[in-house]
Amino acid sequence: MTTGRPGSLWRTLGGLALSLLLVSAGSMAGEVRDLRLRSEPGSTRVVFDLSEAMPAEVFALRGPDRLVIDLLEGELAGELADAPLDDSPITAIRTGRRGEGTRVVLDLAGPVDHDSHALAPAGLQGHRLVVDLVVPDSPTAVATREPSSPVPAVSGRDIVIAVDAGHGGRDPGALGPSGTREKDVVLELARRLARRIDDAPGFRAVLTRDHDVYVGLRRRTAIAREHRVDFFVSIHADAVARPGPHGSSVYALSTSGATSESARWLANSENRAVIADDEAFIALAEQDMATRSALLDLSMNATLNQSLTAGERILERLGRINDLHKPRVEQAAFVVLKSPDIPSLLVETGFISNPGEERRLTSEGHQRALVEAIFAGLEAHFRANPPEGTLLAGRSPP
Repeated sequence: MTTGRPGSLWRTLGGLALSLLLVSAGSMAGEVRDLRLRSEPGSTRVVFDLSEAMPAEVFALRGPDRLVIDLLEGELAGELADAPLDDSPITAIRTGRRGEGTRVVLDLAGPVDHDSHALAPAGLQGHRLVVDLVVPDSPTAVATREPSSPVPAVSGRDIVIAVDAGHGGRDPGALGPSGTREKDVVLELARRLARRIDDAPGFRAVLTRDHDVYVGLRRRTAIAREHRVDFFVSIHADAVARPGPHGSSVYALSTSGATSESARWLANSENRAVIADDEAFIALAEQDMATRSALLDLSMNATLNQSLTAGERILERLGRINDLHKPRVEQAAFVVLKSPDIPSLLVETGFISNPGEERRLTSEGHQRALVEAIFAGLEAHFRANPPEGTLLAGRSPP
């Protein structure tokens, strides 16, 4: 029997091990998971959600104007080119591979000043790369360049929004033709919306569930009340027996639901105790039954008006990125909307029973667009109607 030289064998094994190590290292490359965009007059912030910290290079090109972001060690986890570009200097977003990483090109309407920085994980958010764009000679750019007299710092609390992912745990919700479960789709949408809310100055999100668990309908509103939220939005996906219906819908509480819920609240001693714990309801608890009923009805009417106003803003923005099933805010007696002191909406993001919409609801790009539309509507509502004592109220003109 003939044997090979031991040194040659070890070199061969070593080469194989090195090859496997390199393949393994390549398969462990970081991911560029999402792109979020927020615009204000004269400035735009682009946020890349990353699986891990990774080096990046950001530089501008002219003729035509472009901003290039090279994520040197990140692979795309999905398409990033359909973020809403309204009111931003960005006309298009293009992506592609570049070596071991990803290149993102922002096509621009004109030159911009830019700055970028990385953010470490915080709260619900992971690693991020933030790229700020400022249009030259805009009020934002002038304020940045020119020293001015000191401005008193604006203080105030965050606007707190409860984000409720429908169903969960033993309750799968509706099932799509391909087996997509509503509870999974809406949980991912809720997580994305919560991150988007937390990313906006002056806003904070509270999730009623952040994993696949069943939470009772009354418990969801109790969670919102424990966190003293300013708004409650429940995320769902519609379904019917026929595959044809499609489009997004927004629901607020119905008038009949509000009336019956007033009676339920007044009849339930536990819920009356919850109300009495809140300073806003101390006086209410001291009134006789007839007075309490009238005051509670007034409170619910004011809450319903806020819900309808915000709902119209959300619906209008959803109509920019998706078909609408109903052209106006609908009203129904959903249990999770029955809080007399918290403006609440239920958003049916689409029909999971429609094969085409089922595919869209599982698309990262469409999910991002839905989240941007919902948040834009909420943000517009609160900028127009900031709650007293909040950061937005302090920034509002007198």
